[in-house]
Amino acid sequence: MKLRLNQYSASRFLILGVAYAFVLWVSHLLSFALRFDFDVPEAQLAQYHWGWLWELPLRLAFLAIFGQFAGLLSYFSIPDFRRIVLAVGGASAILYGLRFLPSQTTLPPRGVLLINFVLTTGGITLARLAFRMVRERYAKASGLERQHVRRVAIIGAGDVGANLARELLGRRGLGMQPVLFFDDDRGKWRSQVHGVGVAGAPELLRQPQPEWRIEEAIIAMPSATAKRVGEVVRILQAAHLKFQTVPSLDQLASGKVRVSQLRPVEIQDLLGRDPVKLETENIRQILQNKVVMVTGAGGSIGSELCRQIAGFNPSQLLLLDQSEVQLFPIEQELIETGHWGVVLPLIGDILDRDRMRYIFERFKPGVLFHAAAHKHVPMMESQPSEALKNNTLGTVHMVDLAAEFKLERFVLISTDKAINPTNVMGASKRLAEIYLQAFAANHGGNTRFMAVRFGNVLGSSGSVIPTFNRQIAAGGPVSVTHPDVTRYFMTIPEAAGLVLQSAAQGEGGEIFVLDMGQPVKIVDLARQLIELSGLQPDEDIEIKFTGLRPGEKLFEEITHGGENMVETKHPKIMRFVCQPADLAGIRDSLDRLTARLHQTERNQLKMLIQEMVPEYKPYLV
Repeated sequence: MKLRLNQYSASRFLILGVAYAFVLWVSHLLSFALRFDFDVPEAQLAQYHWGWLWELPLRLAFLAIFGQFAGLLSYFSIPDFRRIVLAVGGASAILYGLRFLPSQTTLPPRGVLLINFVLTTGGITLARLAFRMVRERYAKASGLERQHVRRVAIIGAGDVGANLARELLGRRGLGMQPVLFFDDDRGKWRSQVHGVGVAGAPELLRQPQPEWRIEEAIIAMPSATAKRVGEVVRILQAAHLKFQTVPSLDQLASGKVRVSQLRPVEIQDLLGRDPVKLETENIRQILQNKVVMVTGAGGSIGSELCRQIAGFNPSQLLLLDQSEVQLFPIEQELIETGHWGVVLPLIGDILDRDRMRYIFERFKPGVLFHAAAHKHVPMMESQPSEALKNNTLGTVHMVDLAAEFKLERFVLISTDKAINPTNVMGASKRLAEIYLQAFAANHGGNTRFMAVRFGNVLGSSGSVIPTFNRQIAAGGPVSVTHPDVTRYFMTIPEAAGLVLQSAAQGEGGEIFVLDMGQPVKIVDLARQLIELSGLQPDEDIEIKFTGLRPGEKLFEEITHGGENMVETKHPKIMRFVCQPADLAGIRDSLDRLTARLHQTERNQLKMLIQEMVPEYKPYLV
């Protein structure tokens, strides 16, 4: 192996040396010819014919000094170009400086040196680009001789589609050849983008022409509405074409992904959620250089909160979770993204008073996002004591500690199921809200307490979409509880971002509700997921209605009776305020509830909850 590496290095050095020497020799001759209009005077002929013999070693030495023999042949980028300019410029500067030596008559004129600088820089750059083009266009393709190059159509002839076509044409190793564009803009029809024709609107794919021979389609419309993306998906499905899409605008803008890093079309692409714009400066003011703690840091929302908080440069980010299995992945992810000096994983249960007190005393958090909770509705319905312990009493404990240690902000992650609850999970969260508001009204002091409610989160653990995907992969049936059941949905990054925005706006005692858009029928969601899998609902995959589960609503609500909505500065966040309950009464009721937590049959426990949350309509067995 070492011998092969040495042979490769010697070959690379020889190839580059020959290429550079040829460029330098041609540049030397051309610079004289151009300077003297291809009629070199007799006084300069000796330098013209033989000057390169001593100039060339000097220039090659500078190229070596600036690493131009060490770079791989087929890779070339802006830093390499910068080093070429410095190498050629350095050699030219020395040649120019030698002109000031006494009795110096063997050096080329200044004009020749200047022209030589331009020609040499351009020539070496072109040589390196030529090596790169050979790699991208031919070397990888030759390594994929047996791989079929797929003929693809690009839907969207805008900037993203044009960049995608350029990458596919320049990187033959990707195994895709763009053959046609389709775009809604009539002004682009019958034109060309990077030599690829724009045939017309995507609707033409309903009746594809035989000469197109399209095998696959790529949707390059990241700014299109979800409705239009859905229409295009249905066209491609009807045409029996495989399809993928480009990354989202946020991902492309971040520079973390390339336009050619394709992915399957996902359900969130079709749900009509507009991108959320955050007032990042307000969020930065409450997080930067602060010790921030997230409970339930290994969960779907908790982990995304950690990702986004880390980007606002806290002095320390405490990741608290009782499950090391869930905590480890988010810790490693944050370390890999450059936050190793900030992140601190902490194993602990929010109900463990001694452990929590030690963490508050030792690390002195300034901002706390409380996302730790039991959230699965049917599971909690059968064991209400566990929902009350974790969701209600755990929150009570964390609120009390936050006030004792004078945290700046405390944000409770709540749920729309806390609104007029029909299940124990929602009722336990509503009890936590009631205590938080009552406490804020009496002991707000240095700490701003607030809660944030939102609906179902796409792709979170235990949510309906992963469940449907598993059922589809197994061949069905897909289980839907009721044909009319609807839910609000939002993406995990959107929900976490709006939680941070709410935290920045909170004054204390509020409940924020996130704008969750329009409710989606679960049966429609199931049909879309089946279609995205390339199958037909009720033909390939059966949809089976199983009936509403215990504690499940047909639809979720936005507000309790007695809550008044107040607008906020952010269009996607609403603030609800109401008359807080009596703190002493709430504490007394919680003490009685705690005493009977494991001594009461579950139906009786639900009735005790109803005494504290009158709007709760328990499901009794």
